[in-house]
Parts: sequence; C-alpha cells; structure tokens
Amino acid sequence: MTRTGIGYDSHRFAPGRRLVLGGVTIPHAEGLAGHSDADVVAHALTDAILGAAGAGSIGALFPDSEARWKDADSIALLREAYATVQQRGFTFVQCDITVIAEVPKIGPHAGAMAACIAGALGASPADINVKGKTNEGMGFIGRREGMAAIAVATLERT
Repeated sequence: MTRTGIGYDSHRFAPGRRLVLGGVTIPHAEGLAGHSDADVVAHALTDAILGAAGAGSIGALFPDSEARWKDADSIALLREAYATVQQRGFTFVQCDITVIAEVPKIGPHAGAMAACIAGALGASPADINVKGKTNEGMGFIGRREGMAAIAVATLERT
C-alpha cells in the first residue's frame, strides 16, 4: 500500500536568529521566528510524513506549549516523527519540497538540504527533491516578511 501526505508551514523573518532550512544553516541577515528553530522545510515535511501515515500533525506531536521543544532542532523532530511513522508500519519512499521565498535563493542549498533530510530518514538524497520558487512580489512572502514551504511525501506500508 502506498500513501501520500502533504505538509505546509510558514514563518516570519526575525532578526537575531539563524536561518535553518532543511537542517542547513543558510547565510542570511535574518532567521525565522518560531518556538523551535523554525525550519519551514523540516516542519512541512514532518507534517507530510505524519499525514501519509495517518499519525496526526507536527503540532500535536511537538506542541509549542511545551518548553522542551523551545529552540528544538527540527531535523531531530523529523527523525522522531519518522520513528512514529515506522511504528505504524510505514517506510519513506520519496518527497518533493517547494520552498516559497523571495530571499535567499534556495537552489545553491538544495543539495545540502536533501543530504541532511536523507540522513534523518535513512534515505538516499536522490529521493529528496528540494526546489525554490518566489511569490513574484505578492503577499507576505513577496514583501520579504517571511517564507513558506510545501512538502509532499510518499510512504509504503512495510
């Protein structure tokens, strides 16, 4: 049985924070605001794999009301969520992730993100597709107030 899930996340830019996307620190003037490290890529993918397994959401598994998740490494959260997915009898097959941001450019960092995500899921970087799109100057993303990510993940029942 093959199952597919979709995830979405967005965060506003915040001064004084590092920008982490797909587990990779990206040089940028601002990071993203959030309870954890605010990694929109890892958050969207976590929701996608949890959704495909029928295992809820990142917010239910790691609520921002709990102090222990403050400044958490989102790749570690992805790894923990994947353990939950595996306990439900599923394995990761592949994912496709789109980062929506005016800045910074995603392409130069996509390979490093794929490698980091693959390591967390015990997958090949070839099974992780990361790409960037702009919002053509529209909305909060277009005004460079923040960014978003959409992820689609495919799992198979083991």
